[in-house]
Amino acid sequence: MKDHALVTAWQDGEGSQADSSLEAAWAAIRAGLRRDIGARMFDQWLKPVRLGDYCPESQTLDLLVATDFSANFVSGQFGDRLRMAWRAANVGVREVRLHRAADATGPRLLEVVPVEPVAAPAPKPVASNFQPRHGFADFVTGDSNRLACSAALAMAGEAEPRFSPLFIHGGTGQGKTHLLHAIARAFSDHSPAAPVLYMSAERFMMEFVNAMRANETMAFKARLRAARLLLIDDIQFIAGKGSTQEEFLHTINDLIDSGARIVVTADRPPQRLESIDARILSRLAGGLVADILPADLDLRLAILEAKRAVAGDPPVPDAVIDFLARSIRSNVRELEGAFNKLVAYGQLTGRAIDLDFAQGMLADAVRANARRITVDEIQKVCAAHYKIDASEMRSKRRARAVARPRQVAMYLAKKMTPRSLPEIGRIFGGRDHSTVIHAVRTIEGLRESNPDIDADVRALLRQLEG
Repeated sequence: MKDHALVTAWQDGEGSQADSSLEAAWAAIRAGLRRDIGARMFDQWLKPVRLGDYCPESQTLDLLVATDFSANFVSGQFGDRLRMAWRAANVGVREVRLHRAADATGPRLLEVVPVEPVAAPAPKPVASNFQPRHGFADFVTGDSNRLACSAALAMAGEAEPRFSPLFIHGGTGQGKTHLLHAIARAFSDHSPAAPVLYMSAERFMMEFVNAMRANETMAFKARLRAARLLLIDDIQFIAGKGSTQEEFLHTINDLIDSGARIVVTADRPPQRLESIDARILSRLAGGLVADILPADLDLRLAILEAKRAVAGDPPVPDAVIDFLARSIRSNVRELEGAFNKLVAYGQLTGRAIDLDFAQGMLADAVRANARRITVDEIQKVCAAHYKIDASEMRSKRRARAVARPRQVAMYLAKKMTPRSLPEIGRIFGGRDHSTVIHAVRTIEGLRESNPDIDADVRALLRQLEG
């Protein structure tokens, strides 16, 4: 005896609404299938397919074809693609069945009337590869990363964010990946059934290429488009990859249109991503762009204090914390690695951690950090200090509000990096070396005659030197 009886329930309001959503989803799915499998194959086998009955209780949709042979062929060749595409469409279809058509003219909503109460299935848990140690509680904030952290919290919250995508950029080891994992964890905590997908840009590219080789691009597309939160790390690595960029563009367009959340990271702002499709850059820049600047001394001290609070024995003296914060300036990852090295060695050998011990253990790391300030870092810090966009450092604009910060940045680049004058000029938008010489002499003169300029330069030197 069957547990359920199917009864047609085609009421005007409910039926027309379901009809409309299914028809719209089917039109989009057909367009994607035609693009993926080619016009000839699509026109021969999938173009004649029509919508049939829909059961909201089992979330099953019937697709109708002309003959039993066609039903068997389409089911065998394209069944998985159709199923994944309908699931990705988010219109309540989880299963698809192919049938020979009778006289059906469109989708009918079927209501399942249970003979006995049937318990609703429990939500399927969402698997994740998020690192548990990377949460918002473990992310130490300061002036250099506060905007990025606040934007990440908004993206991870229960309320719909006011922006999407979120684009976070910054140098290596400054905390971008940490924020991605923190967003994923926080979002999954309040929406455990919502699909979350995290991958590096390299993995995105590799999986897309593998899907094309295996003729499984539809399944790949469906998995991406099913995500309610998509996180892509180091997007700069798809530069120059035409087909991968095209698929990425379609993915973010579809996800944005569906209301999904997207977070992307890179080592530079969208305007400076080279060999990336202009349409992708426009989409990424259309949300919120937040940068993470190199951690200043105060933030480095705060990070080390947070690590010391949970490190246990042996104790790490204040003098060692100060030494680490002032010596390891390249990025947060190296700073944390140096601290971990000291603590691990002390725990394994029983040796007390003091300043002499730290200086001896970390001599190589300190030497490596001694002169690693880059022109790019100087440009970002100066732009932030003067509240202009970093791209202005390379622009042709000569307005005073832009020209003076650019001259200060050129001056600091000459003083703090081993770059030659022609190299500095090229980095500042292809300028001649004589322009750099003029900027250096101008700032030197202003430092003697203008206390405000001298104070600015001193503040920037302290920030860059840590």
